[in-house]
Amino acid sequence: MGVPSGVAEPSKEEAPTIVEGSAGGSGGALHARWRVSDLPSAEIGVSSASRSDTSPTPGQTLYGEDIARARMFVVIASLFALLVAVLMPFQIGGDPSARRVLEVGLLAVITSCGWYGWQLRRDEGYSVARTNLITHVAVLASYAGVWYFGIYSPAIAIIIFGLAFFSLTQNRASVVAMYACSAAYYALMSAVVISGLARDRGIVPSDVLSRPQQVACALLVEGMLLATYLFGRRACEVSMAALEQHDRAVRSLAQREALLREARHELAQAMQAGGIGRWTDEVVGSFRLGPLLGRGAMGEVYEAVHAQSSERAAVKLLHPHVLGQPEFVERFSREAKVVASLDVPNVVKVLEVSAPNASVPYLAMERLVGRDLAELLREHKRMGIHSVLTMVRQIGCGLDAARSAGIVHRDLKPRNVFLAREGASELWKILDFGVARVVGEETLTHNQIVGTPSYMAPEQANGSTVTHQTDVYALGVIAYRALTGHPAFEGEKTAEILYKVVHSMPLRPSVAAPLAKDLDLALTIAMAKDPADRFASAGELAGALEAAAGGALDEPLRARAERLLAARPWASAPE
Repeated sequence: MGVPSGVAEPSKEEAPTIVEGSAGGSGGALHARWRVSDLPSAEIGVSSASRSDTSPTPGQTLYGEDIARARMFVVIASLFALLVAVLMPFQIGGDPSARRVLEVGLLAVITSCGWYGWQLRRDEGYSVARTNLITHVAVLASYAGVWYFGIYSPAIAIIIFGLAFFSLTQNRASVVAMYACSAAYYALMSAVVISGLARDRGIVPSDVLSRPQQVACALLVEGMLLATYLFGRRACEVSMAALEQHDRAVRSLAQREALLREARHELAQAMQAGGIGRWTDEVVGSFRLGPLLGRGAMGEVYEAVHAQSSERAAVKLLHPHVLGQPEFVERFSREAKVVASLDVPNVVKVLEVSAPNASVPYLAMERLVGRDLAELLREHKRMGIHSVLTMVRQIGCGLDAARSAGIVHRDLKPRNVFLAREGASELWKILDFGVARVVGEETLTHNQIVGTPSYMAPEQANGSTVTHQTDVYALGVIAYRALTGHPAFEGEKTAEILYKVVHSMPLRPSVAAPLAKDLDLALTIAMAKDPADRFASAGELAGALEAAAGGALDEPLRARAERLLAARPWASAPE
């Protein structure tokens, strides 16, 4: 349970989350031998799309359209070439040499399109180079048809059709090359005829036109080719812009839905607190208890004042039904011991602890005025970079102090990160060491996975040993949440969230919010799946984030992050 916040807007106490083994249980815990990595995805309700954690980007969508367009082209081009070949014996007149060239071109189109169509049975068979080759074969064969039928005949329409078809392709260089070749071939062909260097022997002859008329027709065709190219490129740009706008809208909706789920969870916790409790107006130790500030699975937190000095405090008590369970009482005593041993500004201060044999164990802590990070993020969605850096640096000091004392928090999350105000000064503090682990001592939650799923480290989700780098990971996830305004991992079911924690990365931070690219790299290391790949301390994480915010991340850290991203990249689009 955490210490309440300010008087005006008290932050309601939240119990550390213990992932339960049954849907209806209230006190059960998940055994360590249950590991997320051992579960088939079907058992936890995660679809293949969710497992990949990436939805198609606008570029990927258009790339898929390029593949579909290539498949359509090879079919249409093959059928058209076959149709012309079938009709060839019925043509009357025409230059025999031009006819032979056209026949060779038709054979080349049918052969190459058949080969490429076979390759396109699978998406992997598509490539820009192959598409360019087939396109230019088709262009040359089409101009053989233009020469045979006549440079001012309707045959030129097939060139315009092909250019319109491929101008929608993403690869700009390919489209420019096709347009340039098409325009150049026609310019050369018409120039030869108009200048008289060669006689037009097409079925539809051009000699019925005067030279000015021929020039006008040639310019008209060139204009149509240019207009077709420009229209296709503009259509491609508009499609990309529309897809990007849709992508942003989907991402915004996904973020809002995630924030709504987060707010619903916080509201459910808040509704458990407030008003008069069973210990209100009672004296416990040196403190007289006032209104109930928070309630969790293990106990309650009360507003309190010292009976002699009137010093304000927050007093934490166990529920009566918990007192009969020795493991919970021992865990409570462990928390008191842990917090009392950390006499640093960035950890909530302990004022008084009950005697070991007390009939009603209690823990009195300083009464903080301010708000926890969860409340701040509900109000502002995301924080500025300087505010986040201050938070990470100060919370990092508390975590490094805990590390020196051999303590792992194990449940670091926005509700356990508190911005305390005292006069004009503000200071970030760590709350709730209720499920902390002391290095060298047996954990009191053995055979249980404890923590809050969205902020758990992968080793926690898998029931493996936790270390101080587990807290470094949680601080990295908190920084991600504060910087982007979006939870790193979320889902409808706990098992779905844990699967993502273990197997995937969230949306790239600089895609989720306007952030420096170096912050992507720093958070990559902070949120690495393997503890050995993370920063060695919370202070090192804070220093890396500060350097990244200024675009001055060390080259060794850049290389380290790039290596991690090569193995497990950020998601490029919302889930």
